[in-house]
Amino acid sequence: MRKILKNENWSPDAIDSRLLALLDDNARISVAEMARAVNMSSPSINERLKRMEELGVINKYTLELDPESLGYPLTALVRMRQYPGKLKQLEALIADIPEIIECDKVTGEDCFYARICFQSMPQLDDILDQVSALADTNTSIVKSTPVKRRNVPYGFKRD
Repeated sequence: MRKILKNENWSPDAIDSRLLALLDDNARISVAEMARAVNMSSPSINERLKRMEELGVINKYTLELDPESLGYPLTALVRMRQYPGKLKQLEALIADIPEIIECDKVTGEDCFYARICFQSMPQLDDILDQVSALADTNTSIVKSTPVKRRNVPYGFKRD
């Protein structure tokens, strides 16, 4: 594993921004294809990618699955407020439930916001029953997602 070099003064130039856009569109794009897209050599692109990895700009190259195609047609957003003294237990339970695909620990009245993908209402009830032993919940079923999870802006304006 490479050492992460945090450099707060670094910001992407036009080529770095274009490389990030290419990777954002397709994380499987080859270095040769990126090099052609920005009119540079493959070794130069490799060096830029290595630098962005070392700086922590690029954390990983990942896979995005479609829950519906894998049998999880429903999604819920669940706000959780732990019972007194149950925070660590609740956090461990959340981490152990595979249908909870994302969870944020937040400030305010609630302590967690979780995104749950599930196959049926009885399955959601089973998950909520587990959580309700440790927290009050407030659940909303997702009708649609107009903005899917995306990366933060990185300097390059798309056409």
